[in-house]
Amino acid sequence: MPLSLDQYANYLDTRDLPWPSAPPVEKPKARPHLKSLPEVRAVLWTAYGTLLRISGGELIFEHPDKFVMDTALEKAVTEFKMWGSMTRKPGQPAEYLRVLYDKSLFELRSAPSPGEKYPEVASEKVWEGVIKKLFLKEYKFDAGFFGSLNEFSKKVAYFFHASLQGTACPPSAAKALKDVAETGVVQGLLTDGQVFTPVQLARGLKAQDAALNFDKIIPPELRVLSCDARGRKPSENLFRAALEALEAKGIEAPEVLHVGSNLERDLVPAKRFGMRTALYAGDKVSLAATGDQLKDPASRPDLLLTELDQVAQVLG
Repeated sequence: MPLSLDQYANYLDTRDLPWPSAPPVEKPKARPHLKSLPEVRAVLWTAYGTLLRISGGELIFEHPDKFVMDTALEKAVTEFKMWGSMTRKPGQPAEYLRVLYDKSLFELRSAPSPGEKYPEVASEKVWEGVIKKLFLKEYKFDAGFFGSLNEFSKKVAYFFHASLQGTACPPSAAKALKDVAETGVVQGLLTDGQVFTPVQLARGLKAQDAALNFDKIIPPELRVLSCDARGRKPSENLFRAALEALEAKGIEAPEVLHVGSNLERDLVPAKRFGMRTALYAGDKVSLAATGDQLKDPASRPDLLLTELDQVAQVLG
């Protein structure tokens, strides 16, 4: 039986593999602004930059540091035994994988996206394109261990991105989710993310609280990811998808609180759709908000959080 993505991540834990660390928390100078929101029946969280610390504050496909990018590619070549199916020319394996990766990424980014101003690329599709090129050179993988091509591509994507950027939850993340759950308020994700994002988040939360039931607190049907909606924030399609998932539970936009660290991409579109908003200002790395935006009624959030567990304090 092939491993699931979560099982594969756990399998990697059994090996002595080097991984980049998440950036340390850098507290900005900010004072919380809290007020009671008894009407809120659902909290939609942003993953990267809010529930998950990550270098640069957001998930990326290409690292600006060539050494970091080459190291991640080199690790993928070694881990998945790709070198034997690459063109034999002088140079490092990462150089040839980079050519295949860049081409696949470019093709997906260049594909038509009717009705979407902010198209998103699925990471596993990038790697599926790379692997199909390797098939021309008789590349093979263990389907009994990894699964089908699509499932294998997801595992390669997870491994590559874990090698590119370290992630971890901020100190109060698990407590914040449990506290909100105890109020009876529904929780979900409305976030730029990839197929492996829930795995990274669940693992980060488990590191803080081994007893936390991620699927119960944030059920799969309320995880709205940019890779599935094919649009990244501030995509209207992404926000509509989240509200449609909540409407199926009888929850309307004014009863929703969206929590994020980027005012322009997370909270401004949420306000336009009628949601309540909370700016997480607990980490300089991910915080994106100006003084003028905080004063402007069109962008000013309802709440300013310095700790994630402050969310539960404002709920009915």
